[in-house]
Amino acid sequence: MRPSSTPAAGEGGHRGVPHTADLRIEAWGPTWERCIAEAVAGLVESFADTSGVRTRWTVTVDVPPGPDADVLVAVLDEVIYRLDVDGEVVLGAEITRAPDGRPAARLSVGDAAEATAVGAVPKAVSLHDLRFGPEDGRWSCAVTIDV
Repeated sequence: MRPSSTPAAGEGGHRGVPHTADLRIEAWGPTWERCIAEAVAGLVESFADTSGVRTRWTVTVDVPPGPDADVLVAVLDEVIYRLDVDGEVVLGAEITRAPDGRPAARLSVGDAAEATAVGAVPKAVSLHDLRFGPEDGRWSCAVTIDV
């Protein structure tokens, strides 16, 4: 995974950090929604170069409401599920909240067979050391992915 810029309050980004056996992703953004989208980008970049992948379609996924960390896990689980079951790689994510507060993820997807493998395929999101919340004027998360 390519490292992103140093975290700053007005910017979004993500990076992989050393972890013994699995993958650890840190992401940040000026909003809750951007932070989740950056975590998705970090997850995908950890296993695939998608620069040559064409978008096949966009899907909207209703995410069960709950604590912020649960929403993050649900969106990342959806990315892994689409790869594992449907052979789709997520090329972009837009996270929104309906007026009633219910979250949704709008995912642009492509054929995973068109991507170049660059790392281990993710298997699941670990709840161990999961962190997600506001920090220093921005949203920040850290998540471990089982590979």
